[in-house]
Amino acid sequence: MTQATLLRQIIDYSSRADPYPLYAELRKTPVLQEGDDLFVVSTYWEIKSLLHDPRISSDARNLSPSAAGTLLQEEEEASALPPAFLRLDPPEHDRLRRMTMRPFGPPETPRRVHNMRGELARIVSGLIDGFGDRNRIDVVDDFSYPFPVTVICRLLGVPREDEALFHSWADTIAAGLDPDPGQDPGERRRVTQQARTELGKYLSGLIDERSGAPGDDMLSALVTQHGEDGQMTRMELLSTASLLLIAGHETTVNLITNGMLTLLRNPDVLERLRGDPGLALPIVEELLRFEPPVQLLPQRTTLADIDINGVTIPKGASVWLVLASGNRDPQRFPDPDRFDPDRKDNQHLGFGSGIHNCFGAPLARLEAQLALTELARRLNSPRLVEDPPPYRQNAVLRGPRHLNITFDGFHA
Repeated sequence: MTQATLLRQIIDYSSRADPYPLYAELRKTPVLQEGDDLFVVSTYWEIKSLLHDPRISSDARNLSPSAAGTLLQEEEEASALPPAFLRLDPPEHDRLRRMTMRPFGPPETPRRVHNMRGELARIVSGLIDGFGDRNRIDVVDDFSYPFPVTVICRLLGVPREDEALFHSWADTIAAGLDPDPGQDPGERRRVTQQARTELGKYLSGLIDERSGAPGDDMLSALVTQHGEDGQMTRMELLSTASLLLIAGHETTVNLITNGMLTLLRNPDVLERLRGDPGLALPIVEELLRFEPPVQLLPQRTTLADIDINGVTIPKGASVWLVLASGNRDPQRFPDPDRFDPDRKDNQHLGFGSGIHNCFGAPLARLEAQLALTELARRLNSPRLVEDPPPYRQNAVLRGPRHLNITFDGFHA
């Protein structure tokens, strides 16, 4: 296997079920140059260093013209909405993230996620009750998708009955992250632009409603807040609401689904969880290391020459950070290919690190803990129908598209 083909093999769909042997090969060259302006970083300490380095930009507008290729053209043509704060650098990133955090978490709203625990537990129980007398389900369609979607709708104040509308838009926009979309780039630009436009119109209507009659939801708080950072512009509101709606469920679907798949492959851990719900916390942390829902961060940009691991990445280059590879780096984690919920010092990269660490991490953790605990407790002898299951196309947001399982009724 030649190094020049590694990245192409990793993003190819044929590797989706198990990219980890390719990551191991990739780590032999911690900073791999592909072409003139693309650098792939795959080892833990190098990734973490760059995630905390202010010379790394998340704003694609900082790419050099040769490194950008058609990326900027695609984003400009497809952007009915401006970049969300996830794709911005300080100080714009910091201002918008602070404003978004106020109605979500500390210091202004420190117990928002904690106070949702009871409601989340009721949603989980209701979904499992909805399995009825079936002994076969698709974990994705029947559980791990509807759960976080219901949660983010309630949190933002989006009518749950509108899920059918934004489901298609969210899937299309998320697919735009895939570096190997498997379709004509021009067609992808067209469908992505259409999805963003439709989502923007939908959210604009909700913002108008909240402006006139605010509720106790996050969208109302974002619309009406007047803090030290001022008030979001309408376009900032639209891009932030879009980010929260999509990111608020896309990664959690994968986390729960990857989690159930991993537990079914490790029945001893599943049995331990059934008897000890407190094990859910370390199980989810190990899942975030072992099978992270976000596998890589493409299209970061260097604002200056950066020397790392004996390689100089020039200013304006494109940098891909392969988080899932860093999470399996044997220089950081002993026996990294073993799923071990008893692992100590598990400072994984599952939610990134630095100023762009996952905004919704506390909620995603709680959702996954409750979901996996209740599935383990309630389902009697769950088994995989097929292994590996069919995966989603996306190489960035990696997870099964379906996870069909059978079980022998319910535990009392």
